[in-house]
Amino acid sequence: MAAGGEQILDSADALVAALMELERHVGSDGWDQAPRLFALVRTDAVIAAEPEMAEQLGLRGTADGGHPDALTAIEQDHFQPTNDLLADLSTIVWPEAVQGCALSLVSSFLPADAEVDIPDDPEEAAEYVAGHELQQEMRVVVGADREDHRHGVARLRSQPDELLGAQDLVPGLTEALAHTLAEPEDPIVADQE
Repeated sequence: MAAGGEQILDSADALVAALMELERHVGSDGWDQAPRLFALVRTDAVIAAEPEMAEQLGLRGTADGGHPDALTAIEQDHFQPTNDLLADLSTIVWPEAVQGCALSLVSSFLPADAEVDIPDDPEEAAEYVAGHELQQEMRVVVGADREDHRHGVARLRSQPDELLGAQDLVPGLTEALAHTLAEPEDPIVADQE
């Protein structure tokens, strides 16, 4: 079981469990937040490197019945996102010790039938969406790992008790995260589906 009680069966489940736990963690800080970046490290590695911190956090490694693929999120406080999040991510290369990474952000959107009048200019579009009466907010936490698993979870501000999730929830963002994990000479090819 992960810290939040999710059953981990394999490394794909470990990623989903880490994202769900992160969504709860980020959600406890409210809705008005800048994007936040996290390294995902095998919990056993965190326990081995920082046993006192791991004990304070209540981390369970394999010695305590935890799953060997369990991941622990470590926030990257130095991450300073700009208005071009994909460009920001393109400059990151994670060390081998990092098994995966995740990003949280709050996004505003309109229902599909209200999108027809959105201006083409990005700044005007942002203003239009922010001021629209049908505007909704969604907190998204997406992640990728070195085994090419990708997943995202999301919560609508208007439906706080429901957590949505899918492998392709935010495909462009998960692709950008996956690129941060690739070796520089090992480009990732997007799915051709």
